[in-house]
Amino acid sequence: MNQEQPVIVGLDIGTTKIAAIAGRKNEFGKLEILGFGRANSNGVQHGMVLNIDQTIKAIQTALENCYASNPNLEIGEVYVGIAGHHIKSLQTRGDIVRQQNEDEIRQEEIDKLIADQYRTYIPAGDQIIDVIPQEFTVDNFQNIPNPIGYSGVKVGANFHIITGDKNAIRNINRSVDKAGLKTKDLVLQPLASAAAVMVDQDLEAGVAIVDIGGGTTDLAVFYEGILKHTAVIPFGGENITNDIKTGLGVLKTQAEQMKIQFGGALSDEAKSNAYITIPGLRGMAPKEISVKNLANIIQARMSEIMDFVTYHLKQVGLDNRLLNGGIILTGGGSQLKHLKQLTEYVTGLNARIGYPNEHLSGGHIEELAKPMYSTCIGLILKGYNDYENKNKTFENNFIKVSGITTGQTVQPATAEVNTEAADEVKVPLPKVKKRTIKGLMDNFKTNLIELFREEEDAQL
Repeated sequence: MNQEQPVIVGLDIGTTKIAAIAGRKNEFGKLEILGFGRANSNGVQHGMVLNIDQTIKAIQTALENCYASNPNLEIGEVYVGIAGHHIKSLQTRGDIVRQQNEDEIRQEEIDKLIADQYRTYIPAGDQIIDVIPQEFTVDNFQNIPNPIGYSGVKVGANFHIITGDKNAIRNINRSVDKAGLKTKDLVLQPLASAAAVMVDQDLEAGVAIVDIGGGTTDLAVFYEGILKHTAVIPFGGENITNDIKTGLGVLKTQAEQMKIQFGGALSDEAKSNAYITIPGLRGMAPKEISVKNLANIIQARMSEIMDFVTYHLKQVGLDNRLLNGGIILTGGGSQLKHLKQLTEYVTGLNARIGYPNEHLSGGHIEELAKPMYSTCIGLILKGYNDYENKNKTFENNFIKVSGITTGQTVQPATAEVNTEAADEVKVPLPKVKKRTIKGLMDNFKTNLIELFREEEDAQL
């Protein structure tokens, strides 16, 4: 694009930290980081905003730090991640019978099919966050990535529906609003993290993204180019810290420090004769902690989290080595030593650590290549995906030639001339189309925040 790219800001409201990152794409399509700020998070537990005032202060501190890193920044709108154990998902199936079955399938019909899924029954107090089409069918043709341009009597699709608690969503919205910002969109955190650490080959091979945060572990499973499953496991790094605190009788700050400096996820790899000396409280004698005991506590909790991952993979029938891309571990908790080996042992799948530097330009702050910033980088990528889609005004006005898309964008006047030739060529659409991360992100609903904006919120 010739015009200057916009600056897009991701805001990750986590249990342990709140991070604000401002980025802009360069001419090579890579993200240049223009500002970065973080703050300790006090008002959030298990991914949910419980204390709005404390959360507002933390967001404002993160913003101040972001401005300090680049005083020229102006931040008004942000893309915000949403997680928490209130997030659930379900699979549905939808079909419509077409009246004009000789005509090509139009975008309006697909929109109606998706809109129908918002009437799916969910428990009271919950709200549908996202309806993501998986694969379409047209009559007897199956596994169609995009049915526009086909002809047929019946169009259907499998859908992945994500739901969340209305109050939890409203609390995030209010915290951001009262911090002086406008929420451009809410994005499910595992999907944002997936966008930051995956490449198109991962999507093709099939992977499970396991994002180990402070309060929750988020899971997103991709197979044959589509999102098969999402889940939020209600355990994260904070649970490990609390286990260490309780098990070894130390302060929470000491437990966190020991976890980061000396912790490992495999007790067999810990030296049995290594000890950590903790200063005694108020004149008491110093305490010696065994590194092996520390590793035992961490391994027990991490094994439990990985058992949940295996359970969810079994739920969708993808536990028996069908995911050729294995497991990608990301988030702050993925930096634990020997976690990759423990993951492979518990799940039976290959594992690697996912870093968000795949989409970052050279010369960025080294800190930002850490897995704990995957969600925030993914939020910026989602923002760019929205921006680029809206900029291609005529992208949906493709010339149609009896069901085949030429791929040329045209002005409306030109489109009228070309439609006369539509009946002359009879070429079916290709059945198999390569799935890409960009195509997948196109399916994530935009402007989700409008669903939750109430009149009273607007007046606050």
